[in-house]
Amino acid sequence: MLVKVLKSKLHRARVTECKLHYAGSIAIDSALMEAVGIVPYESVLVADLDTGNRLETYAVPAEADSGRVEVLGAAARLVNPKDIIIILSFAFCTADEAAKLKPKVVVLDENNKIIERIS
Repeated sequence: MLVKVLKSKLHRARVTECKLHYAGSIAIDSALMEAVGIVPYESVLVADLDTGNRLETYAVPAEADSGRVEVLGAAARLVNPKDIIIILSFAFCTADEAAKLKPKVVVLDENNKIIERIS
């Protein structure tokens, strides 16, 4: 049996832009993606701390060290620029693998720079 467990978390990312007329996804500073092990086109769950909305989409890399976190496509109707969000990715593992997994978690400041590495 496989269980779904947290693999990666970008905590308190600030949305820098929303673009409705786009094919859809979330563009994330590629250095942030790398810091937590999110790969291009990986499925992510986005939780908006300001609105309470949750949405699932996929991550695309934005320019490294740009601080960009852009919500693209239909999801742009669920969040607003400057909203604080949590970006999560998950992995399917056996129970034994899950017991050993240490999620990569970083906390970001208001400019989407890493201020703390939790794991």
